Amino acid sequence: MVTAVAVGSLLVSGCSSSDGSRSTGSDAASTTHAPPSSSSALPPPSSLPPAKGSVRVVSTLTGGLASPWGLAELPGGDLLVSSRDERTITRIDGRTGSKTLLGTVPGVSPAGEGGLLGIAISPAYASDQLVYAYFTTDTDNRIARMRYDEHGGTGRQLGTPHTILRGIPKGGIHNGGRIAFGPDHMLYAGTGETGSTGLAQDKKSLAGKILRMTPDGRPAPGNPEPGSVMYSYGHRNVQGLAWDSRGQLWASEFGQDTWDELNQIVPGGNYGWPKYEGKAGKEGFLAPVAQWRTSEASPSGIAFAAGSIWMAGLRGERLWRVPLSEIPDKEPLAAPQSFLEGEYGRLRTVLAAGGNKLWLVTSNTDTRGTPESGDDRILVLEVR
Repeated sequence: MVTAVAVGSLLVSGCSSSDGSRSTGSDAASTTHAPPSSSSALPPPSSLPPAKGSVRVVSTLTGGLASPWGLAELPGGDLLVSSRDERTITRIDGRTGSKTLLGTVPGVSPAGEGGLLGIAISPAYASDQLVYAYFTTDTDNRIARMRYDEHGGTGRQLGTPHTILRGIPKGGIHNGGRIAFGPDHMLYAGTGETGSTGLAQDKKSLAGKILRMTPDGRPAPGNPEPGSVMYSYGHRNVQGLAWDSRGQLWASEFGQDTWDELNQIVPGGNYGWPKYEGKAGKEGFLAPVAQWRTSEASPSGIAFAAGSIWMAGLRGERLWRVPLSEIPDKEPLAAPQSFLEGEYGRLRTVLAAGGNKLWLVTSNTDTRGTPESGDDRILVLEVR
C-alpha cells in the first residue's frame, strides 16, 4: 500500500453505491500557485477536535427547493443553490432564507444523475462577478463560468455560460459534479467514470478523476503531468471536495457494493477503482482514511469545520463526522461518528458557514427520495 504522504495539496476520494433513497437506498482568479503544502507537525492538544462531537440543528434557512445539488456562498453571506433537474440557480438570503431565481443555465440536459450539478464562486468575485458551474449536456459533462449581474432584471441575472472545460464523459450514472476553488486559487473538479469502469484508470480520459485547472480551464501549474488537468485517478464517482486548516484536500467517493470512502489525495495518486474498493492494502494504490458500508453512507458533499470533515450521506441518510489530527499518516484522530440518521432523509451537500456552523442541503426531490412537506431544505447546523 502506498502511504498518503503530504505532497503538495492532498485530496481525498472514496467510494459508494449509486444515490440511495429514504425507502430503498442507492446513490485570485488569474493567480497561478503551486498546490498548497501540508505540515506534518502535531497541532497543539487544545486545537485537536474531541473524539466525540455534537450536532445541533439551529434552524431551517429555507425550504421548497427542487432537486438542489450545488451550494456556494457569496461575499456577504448569501447563498447560491443549483437545481439539478430544473437547470436553475437561485439566490438564498443568508439571514431570512428568501429566494430569488437568477435564471436557467442554457445547454444543461438533465437525465439520471446528470444535470446542473456543482457551483463555485470565483476567488476574485469582487472584481469579476463570475460563477462557475459543472453540468451535463447532450454530449458530455463540462465546466463553464458566467457573469452574475446582481443589478440585472428579475429572473435573468446570469450571463451566457462560457465553457472552460468540455469533454468530461457523461453517463446515466456517475457524473461526479463537485467543483471548488482551493487555497491555491485553482479550480478542482470531481468526475465519475459514468459506469464505464475502465475510464478511471485511463489517464487520457477525464472520467473517474480529480481535476485541477486554472480559472480559465487550463492545466494548473504543478500538476502531476504537464499539460494535463488530471490531478489523481482511479476514482469511481467523486462528489465531495474540501480542504482542512492546513491546506490539505479531502474527497468523498461512491463505492459499488461494499465500501464508500474518504481519502487524502496525493497528486498523481491512483485510488484503485475498478481494481480495488476500500482498504485493500495493495501496493501502488492509495487506501482510504475511512470507509463505510454503502448502506450507511453513499456520500456526496463534504466540508471542514471544527477540526473535522463532515460528510453528507444519501442512502445512509445521515451526517458523518471524521475528526482529524491533520497529520497525513495518523488519520483519522478518532472513529467516524454519525448524526441526524433518518431525520431529514437523503443529505446531498454540506458547506462550512464560518466558525462551528454548517449549511446542510437535503436531497429528497431527486427522484430517489421520499419528499415530505418542506423538502428540499437548507438546514443551519452548529457542530463541534
